[in-house]
Amino acid sequence: MAESSPKVDQASTSSSSSSTDVSVKLEQEEVAAGSSSNSGHDGGLETISDNNAAAAALSNGGGDSSGPSLQNLPRVNTLPPQLLNRDNAALPANNINFERSKTERQRHNILSEEAAQIFDDKIPVQQKVSLDLQLLNRIATVKDDGTVEFEVPGDVEPHAPHVGPGNVCSELDDEPLDDMELRYIPPLQIVMLIVGTRGDVQPFVAIGKCLQDYGHRVRLATHSNFKEFVLTAGLEFYPLGGDPKVLAGYMVKNKGFLPSGPSEIPVQRNQIKEIINSLLPACREPDLDSGIPFKADAIIANPPAYGHTHVAEALKIPIHIFFTMPWTPTSEFPHPLSRVKQPAGYRLSYQIVDSLIWLGIRDMINDARKKKFKLRPVTYLSGSQGSESDIPHGYIWSPHLVPKPKDWGPKVDVVGFCFLDLASNYQPPESLVKWLEAGPKPIYIGFGSLPVQEPEKMTQIIVEALEITGQRGIINKGWGGLGNLAEPKDSIYLLDNVPHDWLFLQCAAVVHHGGAGTTAAGLKAACPTTIVPFFGDQPFWGERVHARGVGPPPIPVDEFSLAKLVDAIKFMLDPKVKERAVELAKAMESEDGVTGAVRAFLKHLPRKKKESEPIPTPSSFISIRRCFGCS
Repeated sequence: MAESSPKVDQASTSSSSSSTDVSVKLEQEEVAAGSSSNSGHDGGLETISDNNAAAAALSNGGGDSSGPSLQNLPRVNTLPPQLLNRDNAALPANNINFERSKTERQRHNILSEEAAQIFDDKIPVQQKVSLDLQLLNRIATVKDDGTVEFEVPGDVEPHAPHVGPGNVCSELDDEPLDDMELRYIPPLQIVMLIVGTRGDVQPFVAIGKCLQDYGHRVRLATHSNFKEFVLTAGLEFYPLGGDPKVLAGYMVKNKGFLPSGPSEIPVQRNQIKEIINSLLPACREPDLDSGIPFKADAIIANPPAYGHTHVAEALKIPIHIFFTMPWTPTSEFPHPLSRVKQPAGYRLSYQIVDSLIWLGIRDMINDARKKKFKLRPVTYLSGSQGSESDIPHGYIWSPHLVPKPKDWGPKVDVVGFCFLDLASNYQPPESLVKWLEAGPKPIYIGFGSLPVQEPEKMTQIIVEALEITGQRGIINKGWGGLGNLAEPKDSIYLLDNVPHDWLFLQCAAVVHHGGAGTTAAGLKAACPTTIVPFFGDQPFWGERVHARGVGPPPIPVDEFSLAKLVDAIKFMLDPKVKERAVELAKAMESEDGVTGAVRAFLKHLPRKKKESEPIPTPSSFISIRRCFGCS
């Protein structure tokens, strides 16, 4: 569907401010049968994650006369949009300002009393909503790196999550994964809804193959770019909307949340709409090549497949969310897409990021709920993904790198890294084999499917850093266009895609963007690792690698320089760093993330019910109180 052009407030064009202040007027929306949602129009702040990342856009709003709508596109130096009020709105309007500045602006701290009220269960719901919106207005600052920054006072103590009915799990949920037998379950038709780059898709190929080995029929629904990859692995394929190259390019350019120009907004919204609109067919349409019927009995999805919980609700089937980055609130570390230093704000950061995501996708989700899923629209402050306590989550990383937080309940599992064996069937080119045999192990440098803004400049820095440190290097050209050398060099080998599980075993150290899959492959191969994060969760993995002592501090791509790369290479060549990398790799050898993921999925499947008893499905609604971490 074509997008209408964004409307820019003409009165704003004369402003010369270097920041964008977006004031959004929020009202409580009625949810009743037959009520209308914002449909077919741009609206809000969009967010979409890739490999573990989020991208977003500000868009022009509109809607039918029966519901709230957004007016005026907020862009750099423009006036803010507003949500039109309903006559019967139950709550007073609250202005919310999101600031994005290329210069440092004074940040607002939450007062101690207000921060404490966030966790006070005695405060009435409507008063809590008003407080939440005022706090979001005062504290949320969207930074140029695409993250959300806020502060809380140091004297506010983090509160443990309230344990209510939604947190009570059955005895099945309490079974440890290691002790649970893979109980027999009649063959299911399982659809996997996966959005992202190849690094996001690959773990699910491994999980799907394992589920298939246990007798289940598995359809992996993802972008058309990966059809051959999925089919070659022996899984069924169904195309989802969205182009991962477009998504990755957008996120690298915009660093995550805000678009760099109005012209990008319709493109990005089309990507999100295509993904949402393709989810239902992926769950119930026949195979496009064979015509064999398909009807999903269960869904496995990653969070960027926005709409997954709503499809599960419409089809009345269970859903299990797996992801390569933290998405469940915890008091142990902040959301990877946020920047908050105080531990008291860690848990709140998940609610803030989730609310910002929801602000942008709400109109598209409700349009799909009404027109495609035949469901009621969702309230304005319901959150983007649904209640974490209702939907089981599995996290695809090693507990030896990031242990499971103590405040994650039994419906949340850390299953281990999920590796797909590609090395055993890989035949490297003879030229690469001879080059590797001709000298010491090289340093790998590559950024996978992420486009590089200045590939020639970055290539020159890489070459000079290798020469200064006396190292041989492998440069992966990838989608970024690296490796355009003026003349060939014996000390440098240029290559395209090579399985990391084979290649990294041939390397002394690795330098990459910090995608979860690439990070896992490097650590499994006992390679000291330097991460050059572009966006999303990549800084999180860079920090975790450094905290574990197996790599230097991460180098943000905008700060990539000859001096920093030289220092990073020297850090990785330290024998003590190599010892720690070997130690971590040995600890990871005992893990089987693929089997762990399958165990988690089977563990949380609803027990078989009598035909008269409907299987309870996760609700796509969360309370307004829970929107900001209050149960």
